[in-house]
Amino acid sequence: MTKADDRRLPLDGLKVLELGQLIAGPFATKLLGEFGADVIKVEPPHSGDPLRRWRMIEDGTSLWWHVQTRNKRSVSLDLRSHEGQDLVRQLVAEADVLVENFRPGTLEGWGLGWEALSALNPGLIMVRVSGYGQTGPYRDKPGFGVIGEAMGGLRYLTGQPGEPSVRVGVSIGDSLSALYAVIGTLLALQERARSGQGQVVDIALYESVFAMMESLLPEYDASGEIRQPSGSALPGITPSNAYRTRSGDYVLIAGNGDSIFKRLMQVIDRQDLANDPKLAHNDGRAREAKRIDDAIEAWTLQHERDDILAQLDSVRVPAGYPYTAADIARDPHYLAREMIQSITRPNGKPLKVPGVLPKLSATPGRLGDGGPALGQHTDEVLDELGIDAETREKLRQAGII
Repeated sequence: MTKADDRRLPLDGLKVLELGQLIAGPFATKLLGEFGADVIKVEPPHSGDPLRRWRMIEDGTSLWWHVQTRNKRSVSLDLRSHEGQDLVRQLVAEADVLVENFRPGTLEGWGLGWEALSALNPGLIMVRVSGYGQTGPYRDKPGFGVIGEAMGGLRYLTGQPGEPSVRVGVSIGDSLSALYAVIGTLLALQERARSGQGQVVDIALYESVFAMMESLLPEYDASGEIRQPSGSALPGITPSNAYRTRSGDYVLIAGNGDSIFKRLMQVIDRQDLANDPKLAHNDGRAREAKRIDDAIEAWTLQHERDDILAQLDSVRVPAGYPYTAADIARDPHYLAREMIQSITRPNGKPLKVPGVLPKLSATPGRLGDGGPALGQHTDEVLDELGIDAETREKLRQAGII
């Protein structure tokens, strides 16, 4: 637990219902839960969210689960049954926000679409995350994050020139969509505070990626230029690249500010480049990117990584190296900023997990416990709805919960 557990949190009193699975929708609700929202996660009985069995498993549960579902209550509920759908309606009647990431039309097929639910609760905010959005010719196509990354333009740019594109090593399309879902939720809550009315927040995976693509589209529109993959370099911004060291690993150096470039050239003993008027500003340096990168790497190849970083730190040139998980876990800055936290799993073992973001000075978020067991809170939540123990047992026997 964190210091914030005995403090008022920004979203205290907000009730969020999560219908969905895997990454984008549940990541959004995780963020809301970290800042005080009461998140009720609905999962299929017996099987649960597939994320429970993704990647590394210990004691039958994914280690990822303990990050993605912290600060949530798990209710096992069959959404395909009429009884389950009726229970969702009762939950919606008391909810502020519903987050779902089914394929468009799925909830409508169960009688749980926007028109039906907003009639029950006019103040409901319905956050809908899907591959292609709720409208348009592609709305009914299945879409995962990697497809959104491809359609959004990111996949084409990722990799070395002339080689097949590669994916980012994490589900970045889903995670970006989750962030936009949270932004949309907070905006809709602000509007509801004024008007009293809820609304739909429509998030598409491909759009969340496309929104990050900087000048990709205007450059094409203005000049027909199609931005190409560039490996570790940042085209048009020089120097910013990865450079080999004497021991064969890499350092990343970002010397693209005008004064930073001069200091970098002085460190590598290239006064000729530092004083070249054609290289005084970025546009001139971009035209000479290979010449500058070659000069920098000729220097880095003579030194070990730590020596390079020490020399560049001393003259305030931004530099680093690609961190592994091991580097992150022992880094003193991560530790000082409390970005490496520890929880205790149900088996009693400790587990390091990422800290909470963003950092708020007066009302910081909470770490909470790891992810709940499947249906751990079903009786608790249904009791809050006024459903008695006898009725719950009948629903359990029928496989509804």
